[in-house]
Order: sequence, then C-alpha cells, then structure tokens
Amino acid sequence: MYMIKEMPFKERPRERFLTSNIESITDVELLAILLRTGTKQESVIELAKRVLYENKNLKELSQKTVRELTKIKGIGNAKAIQILAGIELGKRVSKESFKKLTKLSSPQNVYDYLKTDFELKDQENFIAIYLNTKGELIGEKIIFVGSLNASLVHPRAIFKQAVLLSAALMIIAHNHPSGDPTPSKADIEFTKILNENSKMMDIELLDHIIIGKDRYFSFKEKNILK
Repeated sequence: MYMIKEMPFKERPRERFLTSNIESITDVELLAILLRTGTKQESVIELAKRVLYENKNLKELSQKTVRELTKIKGIGNAKAIQILAGIELGKRVSKESFKKLTKLSSPQNVYDYLKTDFELKDQENFIAIYLNTKGELIGEKIIFVGSLNASLVHPRAIFKQAVLLSAALMIIAHNHPSGDPTPSKADIEFTKILNENSKMMDIELLDHIIIGKDRYFSFKEKNILK
C-alpha cells in the first residue's frame, strides 16, 4: 500500500487536479483532496476508497450526518465536516446554475430541481417554491418535516412567505421516503385545501409535486388541480 508521499508526484490527487482535465479526476481522488490526509495505517487514497465503499454511491454519502460519518474508521469530526461542506457547496452551485438557466415551468423541471436533495431523505420534507409573474424562482421555504397532515399544517405558514416575497405563483412539493410518489388521502385533502386558499389569496397554486425514487407524481399532470 502506497502512502501519498511514496506515490509518483504526477499521480498524487492534488497534482493531478492541477495538471489534468478536471473531468478525468475520479471520485476517489476528489474525495481524497477533501480529506487531505490519511491515517497511520492507510493513505488518503485508501481512506477515500473505503469511505466510498461503505456508502453505495455519492448520493448516499451526501445524506449522511457528521455523526454517521465519524462511525467510519479514520473519519473524525474534522474530516466529516470537510466531506459534507464540499458536497453542500456542490449542491448550491448546482441550484444557482439551475435557477439562472431554467424556469420551473413544468413538473419535470421542478422534479429535476429538487430530486438531489429530496430523493434519499428518510423523513417527509415539505417545501413551498415561490415564483414571480414570469414563472421565475424568487424564493423557497421548507414548511415542515414529518408526515403530511392537513389538520396540523396551516396554509398560513405557506402564504405568509408568499406575501413577503410578493409571489404571484406557487408550487408545493414533498417527498415520499418509501420511494412511491402515489399521493395519500392526506396529500389529496391538503392540496385541495391549499388550492382553495390560493384562489382567495390570488396567488396561483401551479402544482403539487410528490418526489419518489427516480419518479414523481404531479397533481397538475393528473388534472387534480382545477
């Protein structure tokens, strides 16, 4: 097993990052750069390989908490924070680029915008997305985390933010941790209540998207919103 200092200079992750096409840098090498150092027993490359091996993919890694990551041998608080900070920056860059390039004009757009954050969450997360008259994103807010219940979630929390942002249009979305985006009775009931309130508030509810595993359900596409 080679330690980094024993590797040929041109093969070390940081040097490869400087001298190679960035797209050719492997996930292991990128993670090794974030980790910076290995342990006394293994190089940073071997540590990075093991971290990725103990997670099925990058998506799963991105959903871990600091506490969960520190259960991996060789990963302390500092390394766990470095990993998650790097992942979070990537998410934010992706979202900023999406905002500039794409209007959330279709259910597929909304799904593409949210799926990275929502698909692997182990609890339901309910988000409201606010748009101007041109359909451009002007804000978003996580309304609650937990099972959707129309008797517990008041539309006031959703419309308060809409008024603050002077939103003309609104989309709501939440995930189903089971992976099946089929709406429940509570989902349907809540959507109807919110739609009625949106008409009174003169803030159009464009859609309710339920995010499952690699698929989604759109109330608009199914003609449930009228």
